Amino acid sequence: MVEYYIPIEQDRKDFGTPAITGEDVQTVTLSIDGWPVTVPQGTSVMRAASTLNIQIPKLCATDSLDAFGSCRLCVVEIEGMRGKPASCTTPVAEGMVVTTENSALKKLRRNVMELYISDHPLDCLTCAVNGDCELQDMAGAVGLRDVRYGFDGENHLNMEKDTSNPYFTFDTSKCIVCSRCVRACEDIQGQHALTVNGRAFESRIVAGDNNFMESECVSCGACVQACPTAALTENSVIEQGTPSHYRITTCAYCGVGCSFRAEMRGDQLVRMVPNKDGKANQGHSCVKGRFAFGYATHKDRMLDPMIRESIDQPWRKVSWDEAITFAANRLTNIRDKHGVNALGGITSSRCTNEETYLVQKLVRGAFGTNNVDTCARVCHSPTGYGLKTTLGESAGTQTFDSVQLADVVIVIGANPTDGHPVFASQLKRRLRAGAKLIVIDPREIDLVNAPHVRAQYHLQLRPGTNVAVLNALAHVIITEGLEDLPFIEERCDIAEYNKWREFIAQPSHAPEVMESETGIPAMLIREAARLYGKAGNGAIYYGLGVTEHSQGSSAVMGIANLAMATGNLGREGVGVNPLRGQNNVQGSCDMGSFPHELPGYRHVSDPAVRALFESEWGVPIDSEPGLRIPNMFDAAIAGRFKALYVQGEDIAQSDPNTQHVEAALSALECLIVQDIFLNETAKFAHVFLPGATFLEKDGTFTNAERRISPVRKVMAPLSGKGDWEATVALSNALGFEMNYSHPSEIMDEIARLTPTFHGVSYEKLDELGSIQWPCNEEAPDGTPTMHIGSFVKGKGSFVVTEYVASEERVNKRFPLILTTGRILSQYNVGAQTRRTDNSQWHTEDVLEIHPLDAEDRGITDGTPVSVGSRAGAVTLQAKISERMQPGVVYTTFHHPVSGTNVITTENSDWATNCPEYKVTAVQVKIAVAQGDWQTRFQKFDEEQQAHLSAATQDGES
Repeated sequence: MVEYYIPIEQDRKDFGTPAITGEDVQTVTLSIDGWPVTVPQGTSVMRAASTLNIQIPKLCATDSLDAFGSCRLCVVEIEGMRGKPASCTTPVAEGMVVTTENSALKKLRRNVMELYISDHPLDCLTCAVNGDCELQDMAGAVGLRDVRYGFDGENHLNMEKDTSNPYFTFDTSKCIVCSRCVRACEDIQGQHALTVNGRAFESRIVAGDNNFMESECVSCGACVQACPTAALTENSVIEQGTPSHYRITTCAYCGVGCSFRAEMRGDQLVRMVPNKDGKANQGHSCVKGRFAFGYATHKDRMLDPMIRESIDQPWRKVSWDEAITFAANRLTNIRDKHGVNALGGITSSRCTNEETYLVQKLVRGAFGTNNVDTCARVCHSPTGYGLKTTLGESAGTQTFDSVQLADVVIVIGANPTDGHPVFASQLKRRLRAGAKLIVIDPREIDLVNAPHVRAQYHLQLRPGTNVAVLNALAHVIITEGLEDLPFIEERCDIAEYNKWREFIAQPSHAPEVMESETGIPAMLIREAARLYGKAGNGAIYYGLGVTEHSQGSSAVMGIANLAMATGNLGREGVGVNPLRGQNNVQGSCDMGSFPHELPGYRHVSDPAVRALFESEWGVPIDSEPGLRIPNMFDAAIAGRFKALYVQGEDIAQSDPNTQHVEAALSALECLIVQDIFLNETAKFAHVFLPGATFLEKDGTFTNAERRISPVRKVMAPLSGKGDWEATVALSNALGFEMNYSHPSEIMDEIARLTPTFHGVSYEKLDELGSIQWPCNEEAPDGTPTMHIGSFVKGKGSFVVTEYVASEERVNKRFPLILTTGRILSQYNVGAQTRRTDNSQWHTEDVLEIHPLDAEDRGITDGTPVSVGSRAGAVTLQAKISERMQPGVVYTTFHHPVSGTNVITTENSDWATNCPEYKVTAVQVKIAVAQGDWQTRFQKFDEEQQAHLSAATQDGES
């Protein structure tokens, strides 16, 4: 296996301008400094020269941005052309003869560089980016030895620094106004937070009216990465110095799966730089992946195994061997006394494929039961069920790049700018180029009206009516003859289509009839349906606002119906694309984490499939599906379920009806938690096994586009073991032998047993960078676009999706609907991001409430309010907002003390038990005191922290 631990100096090439791509691009041949070169038509002279390893000096140019031509350092001479044109903005031509070096060009470049240096601090020896500065490099490249103008007179050398952003510093005195940061903000991020203020000598870069922190900046880091000087520098570089080497790894936050260079100085991580070769992110990033990695070395990290007899006792720090032995003895005693079905495990979407695979193998092989489930149960299990039923595969259909070919995009139940910001940047780029957007969401997300991007239609539905809206859209398409009949006849089951067509054409699905249910004016639905139905390429992207409903599976199938009916599958620019919330939601499902499926989505009842795994593992596998997470909770409270192993998941904070979850955890005789922090679930545990962050492990993540990407160890596990090693140790202690020396061997086993992974190996990942499954004999390099020519299941299946209103209804006692979501700066339950400077943007969860609802209740901005449902009540601060329609309130769930899931109920999807987080009937009123649950939470938290402190003191005494 190739070890990507590369000196920084070996990877500095920048071609100056972007590559010209396309299937029909013609080539031209020209001469540069006497050397012939053939490049695509439209290529810049600068890039053509760079392909010959002729590096023309430059400052304003970079291959991540379109050419600008402001610095005048890259001038060249071209035979037959007047003057000295900028090579970055001059396209090549057939037969062109270019000279990049002669005495006249050298003199001109030195003169230009003199002007830059005459207004630049000469503190290179003490500058944070000394040795990593393009201005410094270019001064050397043009041979600058003296500045004739001196350094007296008017200059910008004493301008104030902007240190408002916690992650980077803006030193205006070192800015050369090349506009790379402005263009990166506009072209890459699409945010338009930076601009050039003033002209000529007075021109300077500004962020908003005051500073970066108070501007529209989203701290993606594109400006920092683009800056050729020390004007924009990471604070980590200022504090630690420039890095010397790096390894390629994959971000551990959302399901976009961005590739990063973890840049090191010695054994210290200095910065995360988005990898230009990363196929999911193409050199871009967001504030979380780029900057929020400090949690990995946070003081709250748990580094020692701990055990205790009961949760009212202090923890006792022990060795790994003692903790494993203690856990194994407890599990064995429970199994012997109560049977194998009293045991179970939960895998995590934050862990690698290899780790997740081992946990489900442990449960099935060592515990002897199929009682294994995953946190995907509470987010995207309807995606698996719905897409498997209709299209034949439990995954999205496209690459993220595919959106660049879409003509019309539907975003339903997703907030990409907050939840999947790097994909959102790609989407906004396409929208600025002319694609049309339909947003279906109860909340006015940023994409509805963002800088330079505006949705053509915002279908602001009532929460819980997704299926009604999708049926109404399909009704218009069918009754107005907008369906793609040739596609349907060739690719789909006609009998099922005819049955669905008869159903969807019924007058009861007309937008006019559905208007009273959805709250959307009928004409808006008709116009949106026509826009999508007539699109050359129509793409649908959806998120948890689709799946986390009582009809989540029906909504996913409704989306697939819509795509099949319009022929928008099986090519670029179209598709059905779930935006996965966590980094490895797709992978955790692929690895057999559901109680009814073995890896590769094969049912445990299939004797041939079981025989394959039994032969490899050497143990029998139960043919009956095991317990889902909600079933485990119910069985624990009933006294039938006694032991649970949880790796990397915080079910006490993330699962609905918190008080029910806490009752279940309290009833367990053995709870084993493996995590990097003492999370809310671990406070109920008897065994704590310290986990490893993504920086401390080798493995793979699979993102929302089925892209398997390498996770590579940057530092040794701080606790002494990787997560996979702890699982192996527990399995061996239980008598089920696992023998691996490296995670690559686990992937080899996965590949042997899973048809869609047959061609996957660490060697191939090192060669290709990443692979989209299926990767096997039929597709040795992976499958970027699914369902080309035919569906995985053969013929696509239209499914009747009858709209059934949620059982969660408003009434006089609970007149409002609460729906939930995420915010850009925080991630999921916040365990990672709350331990970084991201908390400066989001210090607490608040309740967004419409001004009319607030006025009715006497609520003003910042008022503490009690939010109560049938399940419980908590106190939050109110935020008056017109993003929500009257009758609907909204909050996030990133802070445990907020107790958002105390309010949510146990209502769930009819097919998968995915909780209905998005529809909870509530009442909101001014709070007179903190909620009872929050009071109990704080008391319990104090007790558990005291138990932890006692363990620490014992260890030190």
